[in-house]
Amino acid sequence: MTGRFAASRETLADLLDGEPRYRIDQVWAALHSPRLDPFEWSELPTAMRAMIAERLPTQLEAVRESHADDGQTVKTLWRLDDGGLIESVLMHYPDRSTLCVSSQVGCAMGCSFCATGQAGFTRHLTTGEIVEQVARARAAAQATDRRLSNVVFMGMGEPLANEPNLWPAIETIHHEYGLSARHITVSTVGMIPGIRLLAERPLPVTLAVSLHAADDTTRTRLVPINSRYPIADLMDACRYYLEKRRRRISFEWALIAGVNDTREQAEALADLCRQLRPIAHVNLIPLNDTPGYPVRGSARSVVDSFRSTLEGRGVSATVRRTRGDEIAAACGQLAASVSPPRRR
Repeated sequence: MTGRFAASRETLADLLDGEPRYRIDQVWAALHSPRLDPFEWSELPTAMRAMIAERLPTQLEAVRESHADDGQTVKTLWRLDDGGLIESVLMHYPDRSTLCVSSQVGCAMGCSFCATGQAGFTRHLTTGEIVEQVARARAAAQATDRRLSNVVFMGMGEPLANEPNLWPAIETIHHEYGLSARHITVSTVGMIPGIRLLAERPLPVTLAVSLHAADDTTRTRLVPINSRYPIADLMDACRYYLEKRRRRISFEWALIAGVNDTREQAEALADLCRQLRPIAHVNLIPLNDTPGYPVRGSARSVVDSFRSTLEGRGVSATVRRTRGDEIAAACGQLAASVSPPRRR
């Protein structure tokens, strides 16, 4: 049985065998509209709506919603058909919303400071399971008179480890949901083959690299995949992406007290950024607490000093505003636990 948001036109043609061709077009359009329930598709006969609801079921069951920031940040815990759990985070702004999407159940990258990495890996999400997160978020945003303007693959999992399922989802989000490729961001801890493959894909999505350290010793301790794909090779892949896509790359940097927040690390990071043309942008993220990593995030004065060092060397940097920390919805905190998050 095909999940509703994994259905292709060929799937619909088989499902609607014997029906006029225009019915396939109607179902396809309705499937990618903000109306999630087929019984709302009033342009179709009632019997056809019932058949589609039965034969093309949804794959995500909402287990719990957690709210923060006066309701502007919403984390949803989803249960999958096989019992697996994932989380997505919808962040509202005055007239738009951004969705942080998961691409795997768990994560195999083992980054020491990340709650998802601490939990380990179960499986890849299917294309339909990825797309359904976006479909539900778009409907939720529309219900508050907002538009879903950005989708960022920064939730649970390493997106480029699941590239065969990720890319069809991106195509659906772009072609059927109308999001510009520039408003779709793929974050990676440095999967070099995936970066090079992404550079060859036809849509110029935004690439964000979770760097977190500017020397191999420190980075391997924080991001174990660095032992396989060291910084020098990663920078070569980033240059290749820039040459092919002509898009600025962002480096994500979780500032960890006494680990990667020194002036020496900032200077080394600036040197790496200046290897890229145009110079990469740096997103600074004071580390968010996770139960399995006792080291704290850097103090605000240290964050400001780190940023000043980068800017003094010609590198643009932004300190990302933390949202959803009290519901464990901030960067690095997604763990898909059935226990409610502890409010801080």
